[in-house]
Amino acid sequence: MEEMALESLSGVLDECPGGRSNSDVPKASRPHHNPQFVESEPEVGGPNPKSFSRLCSRDEAERAEALEELTQGVMARLGLDRPGSANLDKHTLLQLLRVSQSCPIPEVCERAAELLRRAQERGVAIPQALTTGPSAFIPDQEILEEGPDQEVLMEAFLSLGRLDHVTMVMALHPDYLNCFLSTQDALLELDGPLPRPWRYYIVIMAVARHQCFYLVQQYSAGFLEAGGEENWLRGLQHTHPKIRCLQTLNKLLAHRPWLITQQHIQELVCPGADARWSLAELIHAVVLMAHSHSLASFVWGCGLQPEPDHLGGHTFHPPSPSNQELGNACRPHSPTNNKPQSLHSPASEDGKPEVGVMEVEVLMKRMVELQRQEWSQEEMITRFERERREVIPTAVVRGTPPDLLLRLVQDPDFSYEDFSVRGEQSPPTMRAQDYSWEDHGFSLMNRLLPDMSQLLEEKFQVVCGLTYNRMAMHEDVDTRSLRKALWNYIHCLYGIRYDDYDYGEVNVLLERGLKVYVKTVACHPEQTTASLYSAFWRHFRHSEKVHVNLLLMEARLQAALLYALRAITNYMT
Repeated sequence: MEEMALESLSGVLDECPGGRSNSDVPKASRPHHNPQFVESEPEVGGPNPKSFSRLCSRDEAERAEALEELTQGVMARLGLDRPGSANLDKHTLLQLLRVSQSCPIPEVCERAAELLRRAQERGVAIPQALTTGPSAFIPDQEILEEGPDQEVLMEAFLSLGRLDHVTMVMALHPDYLNCFLSTQDALLELDGPLPRPWRYYIVIMAVARHQCFYLVQQYSAGFLEAGGEENWLRGLQHTHPKIRCLQTLNKLLAHRPWLITQQHIQELVCPGADARWSLAELIHAVVLMAHSHSLASFVWGCGLQPEPDHLGGHTFHPPSPSNQELGNACRPHSPTNNKPQSLHSPASEDGKPEVGVMEVEVLMKRMVELQRQEWSQEEMITRFERERREVIPTAVVRGTPPDLLLRLVQDPDFSYEDFSVRGEQSPPTMRAQDYSWEDHGFSLMNRLLPDMSQLLEEKFQVVCGLTYNRMAMHEDVDTRSLRKALWNYIHCLYGIRYDDYDYGEVNVLLERGLKVYVKTVACHPEQTTASLYSAFWRHFRHSEKVHVNLLLMEARLQAALLYALRAITNYMT
């Protein structure tokens, strides 16, 4: 069904704002920060595409003028329509749908909905959203009630040119969202060693490794807006030789970063290498890939649904089983895609809330009674080995990725394997004391990509210190031990050991359902299901589960960066 739903990428992009060839985009009119708004010559008497980008202006008067211009353009086209005809182009209709669903400015949102209603009255087939809200796992009510104030959403909308589902879910934690958006903007838009189109394409091929079609669509539009060649989206064979040389590093960073060696770096940067990379270019590419792999984990882990203007997010026909199948091909795995209605996760599968309450109380007691004992170094290593060798099964194995995504990856069968497999010789553990972000990785990046090192450092500090001093229904709770256990467990999955940490705490604080979820999202994100999400912390707020995903995303990012930066350090010494 997926291969039927996910057509060629060029066809998909026709349904996305910005989904047209670069020859249609006058360079002088391309917006710098709004990759979703690709300008084209307006039809005579029709809505001017620039009106949509101007709706994101910080000037209130300009927004009002753009709204009136858009309204007049749409009404002019409707005035020319005959009943049953559809002279409004698909691009305009999808833009109106997106704005009506997610714009944080009430008058703009309401006007877009009104224009769609007027079009329908004139016999135009208008798009209908196949999903409600940004997440299949989180009820819309919680995002509205626990989300940030309007100023945070407005700032994101004005900066990005749209309010996408990633931003809406991350906005449950505004301090982190600000750091994330600053880092991503610097990676993709600000001055740096790599051309803008290359940056977007590196992101596309990185998220494709985790079959994250949501992000492939999102960044393909940005790639074209940045001046990228549409032909590149048809497959890796059409890209620049330097881009193709990144494929081995991309798959290792995504699935088994501990296998990266200085030899991989040498093959890319040594003077005799084909399509040679500079060290600054390579570090920029490494951060882009690692950032994208971890972001794909967040998208799958939070069950993000297609945007209204994405393939799978809308239909031009009344809802039907076939429409639903089309949408389900692009959505998180859930038998029904029905959302929970509670502000908290489902208490238990048998509907007994006392089970969830009991789990919270047990965890609270364990955190309070956690004993800090002095263990010998030998015992500390034994506890780490016991943790990393624990067999944690992951979810069901997905079918073959659609051809659309296979074109963007090399060696698609290559995937995560347990760092330590019973009965097999394991690669050497990375001791954090031998190579850490604070003492080694940050210093190297600060030499070659200084602005990015500062942004990453701030983001790591914010996510590690993020707390609201509450847990489920309890207030004034110190959650440091729980957050540290999550971070260190994820690093353990990637073979990183902290000599001064007692890994016995991981088993005390992290229930098995949480471990299964964390391992799946960190290592096999495309296998995440709604049932996995619902199976742990069944009486916690959904915002607390999003917090877990933020920790997971950043711990995974740092682990991948450490292995790559260590290999670069070894090459340089």
